Amino acid sequence: MAHSSERLDHLLSRLGYCSRSEVRDLLREGRVLADGMPLRKAATKVEPASVQIDEEPLDHPYPLYVLYHKPLGKVCAHDDPRAIYQDFPPRWRYRRPSFSSVGRLDRETSGVLLLTDDGDWLHRWTSPRYDIPRRYRVTLENPLQGHEAGILASGTLLLEGEHSPCKAAEMIPLGTTELQLTLHEGRYHEVRRMFAALDNLVLSLHREAFGPFTLDDLAPGQWRELSEIERQRES
Repeated sequence: MAHSSERLDHLLSRLGYCSRSEVRDLLREGRVLADGMPLRKAATKVEPASVQIDEEPLDHPYPLYVLYHKPLGKVCAHDDPRAIYQDFPPRWRYRRPSFSSVGRLDRETSGVLLLTDDGDWLHRWTSPRYDIPRRYRVTLENPLQGHEAGILASGTLLLEGEHSPCKAAEMIPLGTTELQLTLHEGRYHEVRRMFAALDNLVLSLHREAFGPFTLDDLAPGQWRELSEIERQRES
C-alpha cells in the first residue's frame, strides 16, 4: 500500500525516536539517511520506507498490531515498573497515537494479549457488541462438583456487586480441578469472580485464545507483529 511522504521531524517524533527538537542533533551527527544519503534538514519530506537511523530501517510507521504472550507478574498499566511495555522497544511508549493493550490481563494471569496504536481496531476487539470469545485454561483450589458447567452456561450467574448476570459461558472439565472456559465478554476479573460465586478459588489462569488469536509457539514475554490477513480476521 502506498503512503504519502511526511516531514522528517514529524515522522521521527510520532514514532517515538526523539522529540522534534532532537531531530536536529541526529541530523548533525549524520545518523539519519534516506535512500542511503544523509539528511540535513528536519523539514525534509520523506517516504518512511526510505529512512534509516543508525543504518537500521524505521519501525512500522503506520499502526502497529502485535500479538504478545503476557507472562505472569507483568501488568498492563503504562506507569508501573512491572509493565508489559518493558518487553517492547522503549520508543514504542512514545508513539502517537499511544501503543496500548486491547483490554487487560491482571498480574496473575498469563496468555494471549493484543496491542495496537489503532484506536478503531482496539475498539473492534473490545466492544461488547462483537461478542469476542475468550478461552481460558483454569486451575481451581477445590475439585469440581459437577454443577458448575450448567450454571455457567445458563447465563444467570450474578457476580458480587453487579446487577446483570454474566453472559453464558462454555466450560469443559479437563480434570478434577482443571477446566477450559470460554467467555463472551470481558468483565473485571470475571473468571476469578465467577468461581468465587461458585465457592471455589482460581489458583492459575491462562488465556489460550482471544477470538481467532492463539499464541502458537510464542514463549512468555515474546511478541510478533500481525500480518494484514491476521488483522482482518473475524472472531
